[in-house]
Amino acid sequence: MADKPTKGLADVVAASTALSDIDGKAGRLFYRGYDIHDLAGRTTFEEIAHLLQRGKLPTHDQLAEYGAELARGRSLGGLAENNVAEIAEKQAPMAALRTLVSLSAADDPDKNSNAADANRRKAARLTAQQPILVAHYHAARTGAEIPEPDPELGIAANFLLQITGRRPSPRETEIFDACLVLHADHTMNASTFAARVCAATLSDMHSAIVAAIGTLKGPLHGGANEQVMRTLEALDPSGVAQAVRDKLAAGEKIMGFGHRVYKTEDPRATHLRRMSRELGEASGDDTYYRMSKEMEEVVFAEKGLYPNVDFYAATVYHYLGIPTDLFTPVFSVSRMSGWTAHVIEQHADNRLIRPDSEYIGERDQKWIPIDER
Repeated sequence: MADKPTKGLADVVAASTALSDIDGKAGRLFYRGYDIHDLAGRTTFEEIAHLLQRGKLPTHDQLAEYGAELARGRSLGGLAENNVAEIAEKQAPMAALRTLVSLSAADDPDKNSNAADANRRKAARLTAQQPILVAHYHAARTGAEIPEPDPELGIAANFLLQITGRRPSPRETEIFDACLVLHADHTMNASTFAARVCAATLSDMHSAIVAAIGTLKGPLHGGANEQVMRTLEALDPSGVAQAVRDKLAAGEKIMGFGHRVYKTEDPRATHLRRMSRELGEASGDDTYYRMSKEMEEVVFAEKGLYPNVDFYAATVYHYLGIPTDLFTPVFSVSRMSGWTAHVIEQHADNRLIRPDSEYIGERDQKWIPIDER
């Protein structure tokens, strides 16, 4: 008989990985051995995608080569591009991305191969295409003219350009680059686990990514950042503390607080808090930052919970001009680098993921014919 299962597979080691690691007690996150505090604000998202997918931080020449590969991979396949308008009309953002990524597989030149070199190429294309898919979806539903990507700009700046219609400032680009770096990978979270389970069947990378996007769509995973912003928008700025106390007293969950792994502050929240404050002050209206800070203080005083990555990400994205219902799609833009790296790793040393279960139903039932029931 299997050992008594832990609810939600808490503390169960599901796979070995060289991609990322967490020290929950110390509040530290590492990508391939590099501390996130050394990477955030110092590296571009392209460098981190290369680190995760190719195994090393790139040299100047390697980064230029990888950047050119990403630029070539930006173009959407005909099936996705021809259907984006109808999809935008009928589906919410994350459902639309689930569909669009699936459609894009049809036009991928490596769609029939799980070989290592093919997977590396697909990983780069998926990383390049995800921000384009989000931007095309947003343009289709709003009727806006989408600017072409600027070859002089990286993923972060081009995304802001295509979503807002204006060229971001250098500092806005640096901040959004840091956001993408902070969200790139996070060990065996729900969406990454879903991707690896799919990949372990030797299904293709696009199928695994669709599984990951479907998992990220849930409000208990990627959807939390949007819910944080919705909560802030619904509160009276002069009554934040009492409103939060009332919600907690009623047993309501305050999104953006607590984490299954971190026992202290989420290291990503440390950076995002600072960026939220800077952007709020620069905007001339830091109301949402101040509300967030007050909410953080009340939740810690009442429940001892720290903010996680979703909490301050919400106001950072808001100040950058990103629509609230695109916050989770932004998460997918970043996490695509980690998801694809995990698929590469799973395929390279594969074993079917097939956990046991504990049966808790009735036993020794006797069948009787339908006429006698």
